[in-house]
Amino acid sequence: MTASRVDLTVRVGPLRLQNPILLASGTCGYVYELAAAVPVQRLGGVIPKTVTLQPRAGNPPPRTVETACGLLNSIGLDNDGIDHFLDHHLPRLSTLGVPLIVNVAGKAPEEFARLCERIDRVADVVAAIELNLSCPNVAGGIDFAVRPELTEGVLRRCRAATGLPLIAKLTPNVTDIAAIGQAAEQGGATAISAINTVLGMAVDWRRRRPRLGAGLGGLSGPAIKPIALRCVWQLCRAVSCPVIGIGGIQSIDDVMEFLVAGATAVQIGTATFYDPACAVRLVDQLPGAVAELGATSVRDIVGSLRFRQ
Repeated sequence: MTASRVDLTVRVGPLRLQNPILLASGTCGYVYELAAAVPVQRLGGVIPKTVTLQPRAGNPPPRTVETACGLLNSIGLDNDGIDHFLDHHLPRLSTLGVPLIVNVAGKAPEEFARLCERIDRVADVVAAIELNLSCPNVAGGIDFAVRPELTEGVLRRCRAATGLPLIAKLTPNVTDIAAIGQAAEQGGATAISAINTVLGMAVDWRRRRPRLGAGLGGLSGPAIKPIALRCVWQLCRAVSCPVIGIGGIQSIDDVMEFLVAGATAVQIGTATFYDPACAVRLVDQLPGAVAELGATSVRDIVGSLRFRQ
């Protein structure tokens, strides 16, 4: 099989994506800033930063700290709220020529549902909604992905509020992520994205103070890839809906590892900070990697991981 004949299309529920490479929420702003320099229309989809019902000022600075093999962030979901998003950002996002997945977060199930209702009204320009069920650096709710019953409850409320595909974004900061995934699917999730950042901390020992203004933050980047791979594999064995892999993906080898482990698609996050064109480069490299396995399409290799007998 030659790379030029490889079919890159994948399906995430009813969504047909031209390839499995997506931009992750929180790492590419509102996307159109990046689109000025990078051909984002070549990607499978894009996910702008999280939107909440009301504007949020976010956490006190410093908000980001580099670690040995990753990035700690404590942004705190800084955004101008759903009204501003719909009036100001969505019109520009709708012109990018790439499937748009809107990421939302709420302090209560009712807020998630209200956000979904608002976005459902513009379903002609939105491909799906990603539910940020657990953000490790925000206080006051938002940890709905740590208990199955809470996860299922939020999904049921949101499913009743919209006909758009719902993607439940799960946290690794739990004992049994498979049980959370099953609850999300039972509640009506179209797909699951995993993982959100891993709760972490950085300390300035000379000043005897945390390096982040909020103390704790979410770790992303290469350091969390083994955790993300494990979570994706466990979820794929526990649920029947598609799983989208996130966590430390920066090379074509990373992409292929997630696909073989069971992910239908992947999201590129932290790598975008130091290589804005990373996701597009991975799209270019994907056909050759799939062809190397003798496959004719990405779908042929998803979940093909084999264990020694």
